[in-house]
Amino acid sequence: MSNSEYVLEAVELTKTFPGVKALDKVSLRVRPGTVHALMGENGAGKSTLMKCIYGIYSPDEGSISMNGQQVHITSPRNAMDLGIAMIHQELHPVRPQTVAENIFLGRIPYKKAAGVRWVDKAALINGTKKVFEQLGLDIDPKQKVAELSTSYCQLIEIARSVSIGAKVVIMDEPTSSLTETETEILFRIIRQLKAENVAIIYISHKIDEILQISDEITIMRDGQNVGTWLASEMTTDMIVARMVGREMTDRFPHKKHTPGKDYLKVENFTSTNPHSFKNVSFTVRKGEIFGIGGLVGSQRSELMEALFGLHSVAEGKVSIDGKEVHIKQPVDAIKNGMALLTEDRRKTGIIGPASITDNTLVVEQNVNSKRYYMGSLPFIDNGKRNQDAQKYVDMLRTKTPTLKTAIKTLSGGNQQKVLLGRWLLTEPDILILDEPTRGIDVGAKYEIYELMEQMAQNGKCVIMISSEMPELMGMSDRIMVMCEGHKSGILEGPEVTDEKIMLLASTFEAGREEKK
Repeated sequence: MSNSEYVLEAVELTKTFPGVKALDKVSLRVRPGTVHALMGENGAGKSTLMKCIYGIYSPDEGSISMNGQQVHITSPRNAMDLGIAMIHQELHPVRPQTVAENIFLGRIPYKKAAGVRWVDKAALINGTKKVFEQLGLDIDPKQKVAELSTSYCQLIEIARSVSIGAKVVIMDEPTSSLTETETEILFRIIRQLKAENVAIIYISHKIDEILQISDEITIMRDGQNVGTWLASEMTTDMIVARMVGREMTDRFPHKKHTPGKDYLKVENFTSTNPHSFKNVSFTVRKGEIFGIGGLVGSQRSELMEALFGLHSVAEGKVSIDGKEVHIKQPVDAIKNGMALLTEDRRKTGIIGPASITDNTLVVEQNVNSKRYYMGSLPFIDNGKRNQDAQKYVDMLRTKTPTLKTAIKTLSGGNQQKVLLGRWLLTEPDILILDEPTRGIDVGAKYEIYELMEQMAQNGKCVIMISSEMPELMGMSDRIMVMCEGHKSGILEGPEVTDEKIMLLASTFEAGREEKK
């Protein structure tokens, strides 16, 4: 088989960073007009491989060819000129600018006359409309990106890739912020691109999506190729076993915890924002995993953020262990034994340039600074700081070269583990997890599930917001479903079904007759 049968061919790429070999002779061959899925646990080397192909990194060894011709990709601009586009998992749109300006970022059309150059706004708008018409998207080119949701930003990035005439489009976790309806729009666009002979490299941890949309699947583990297979020949169990290198008989740990008495009580919680949550009441028991479901826009995250003191409330009462507490800011919540792992780890979680140690200790050191004093002296004990950070790196099996490593260089799953370690260090009684496994591989997911189970066994309250139905049903003792800012119902035991959750999530009226 000649190389010309592949639009992109990466051969035995090797990339080493201090303390770790991220890629060890990895090869990837992609055919035009196909979706080639790339899978593996966090830290397997997927992102490093894509960054080498996209010109962000230079491989130490190996070669890259386009249509059978070897190329040297020195920068993302160079990659784009060769017909390679990449849609990153962590989106970075220029929010103050318009949709059209983002679509043509770095390629703004200009007019020139009498030595004066200015933006050709008509060409900018018409060019954007043409791309949107091609993809069947209904987005106003003149709208500011800052006014759009994350899911629309994702679709804009895809449109931008199409606008440059890309022959290879790399999509890194493209549905992580999309609803089911928006995911169907994405899949329609992917099928359209395939028909136009565009190749898609599709990175995702959602196995059902992979089996639905891909033609071939390449699996990586520990910086090496495991192999490439036709998607039609693979099953969920086969993919999981080859990703983690072992059989996983259960997706969720066996429940050994037993919920006890009511510990957290929230009454008539109402936001100062009239478009947010209203009159929400619920209780969480000691040793319970309390799930919260609902569609995008149901105000699940806003409710938990307000409970943690990040948003103001117009009315409502919060009691912990029978005693009313007043939480005006996050430090109040922390002092009352609460912790919040936010939904967007890049935006509101990690401190990118800071080390693993600094990211782990940022909360505890600010709330309980004397913990790290050297005896009675107000000098920081770095040995104690590193000891605490190492404890949670070991406990959570976080893959990092050293404690001094900048967290932004870690995989998404390992970043999430550092953030979990940050909050576990505060020894919370109430742990709120907002989409804790988004963008996390199946092996790391199971480790987080085990941690949640252990917390519940230790009598802690675990509150989990999740958009993944199997996760919500598999881990929760009870599930509160929200719709348009209201509590639509609370389900438990045999009441918990996909259909019942979706009914409550889609219409507030459906929950009015629920027995609370």
